[in-house]
Amino acid sequence: MFFIVFVGAVLFGQDPTIIHVRISRMTYGVGVLNRFVKGKHPKHKLVRRDGIDWCTDVFDKFVLTDQPITLGDTVIRSYTPAKLGQKMSVINIYSSEKTDVQFITDPGVKKYGTLQLDLSKLASTPGKPRKRREIQARMEFGDTEIKVSAVDISTGSSVKANIDFLSK
Repeated sequence: MFFIVFVGAVLFGQDPTIIHVRISRMTYGVGVLNRFVKGKHPKHKLVRRDGIDWCTDVFDKFVLTDQPITLGDTVIRSYTPAKLGQKMSVINIYSSEKTDVQFITDPGVKKYGTLQLDLSKLASTPGKPRKRREIQARMEFGDTEIKVSAVDISTGSSVKANIDFLSK
């Protein structure tokens, strides 16, 4: 088995198009707030903002450990800021060897990077009420690094990062 992995790594280094499917070594995702569900979420994760009960530190998984990934696979998720009029959206990227991880505070979860998306630009027109904004987070897998980006759909503003998980 070691020989096959080693040969595969050498071949991938010489020509990345030769290997089409890889197995994810880790579970990758982001930390988010979700609506708090009594009985499902631990009480110590409860946060109240603007009269709404939220569960903090939720690990939203983009890909799971041992999941097959094709070169260039992309996972896109949409989020909304917890507060109307929020000026910044911070998206933290995490990984874990476990597939059943639920929270970014669980044992073995590691933070690998942060995207900070400026939300101070407003796309709304004067006199119209502001709507909740959509933030689109994207992870592109399949190479030795994961390309991560976030886009404010209403303005088109975006931030990007490449996270090299081999050097961590």
